[in-house]
Amino acid sequence: MSRAETTAGPGLQDGEQGRPLVGRQGSGRERVPAPPAPRASRAVWTLGLFGSELLIVFRRVRTLALLAVLAGVPLLVGIAVRIETRDGSSVGGGDGGGPAFLEQISNNGLFLAFASLAATLPFFLPMAIGVVAGDAVAGEASTGTLRYLLVAPAGRTRLLLAKYASVLTFCVAATLVVVLSAVVVGFSLFPVGDVTLLSGNTVSLSDGILRGLLIALLVASSLIGLAALGLFISTLTDSGIGAMAATVGLLITIQIVNNIPQLHAVQPYLFPHYWLSFADVMRAPVIWDGIVKNLALQALYAAVFGSAAWARFTTRDITS
Repeated sequence: MSRAETTAGPGLQDGEQGRPLVGRQGSGRERVPAPPAPRASRAVWTLGLFGSELLIVFRRVRTLALLAVLAGVPLLVGIAVRIETRDGSSVGGGDGGGPAFLEQISNNGLFLAFASLAATLPFFLPMAIGVVAGDAVAGEASTGTLRYLLVAPAGRTRLLLAKYASVLTFCVAATLVVVLSAVVVGFSLFPVGDVTLLSGNTVSLSDGILRGLLIALLVASSLIGLAALGLFISTLTDSGIGAMAATVGLLITIQIVNNIPQLHAVQPYLFPHYWLSFADVMRAPVIWDGIVKNLALQALYAAVFGSAAWARFTTRDITS
């Protein structure tokens, strides 16, 4: 059974309203629209639509390949650090010049999770999100399945929300893949114990793990603005490859702008500017300024580009 059949459901459909038609007694035996579905039925439609979107996202070979690449990053970092520190030296030759998290890995394997997030967040993680978000609408439009989805009584708004929710779920899944892979590799190759924070304080391993979970949540939240931007781009074209390329290309461009000192005036308004603020969780006390700015900026991007995606998707003729 095709996705269109499972989504549209049984019964005749009103071509304009997407509602089933029922007969009634009387002369002419005319047909009239069925009464509105109860809230429980609408909730079932919404959950079913969301579940369908999740299956589509996570059953694609491309998605699984992206997750495999993300899982491989901690392995590569862990092996590289293990080789460099096998004689007892530290990362960077012991001069203290290595990245803050990277220098701590040989002393505590938990830091491999933080170092891996710092390594993947500038490009690998957002690239994966850009590919999934860019393909969300444009991919189905290019294959012709989107027009059949719109026959279902869920409506365009719910369909778009289901797609955005599935992209956000992928944000969480991709982040967790990096963290879990790093924990397995880090705990296998390096000693694990009390955690020395970047501020010099020492906390228990359980406290360090809790901080790690908070960092994973913050990293996933850092991607919601990019997810909304990618979804908006996906509504502008019928080419899935074009939408993915445009989203990733825009990501690279913004990252370049964010690293040019002469453009410091606009950098605080770019969605990746505060991405690495999650490192402040590993201080005592936690410095919340950059974290709050990052979350506020992501919410702003999600609101602006989410609204733009909704306006485009609900008015665009994509059924012809």
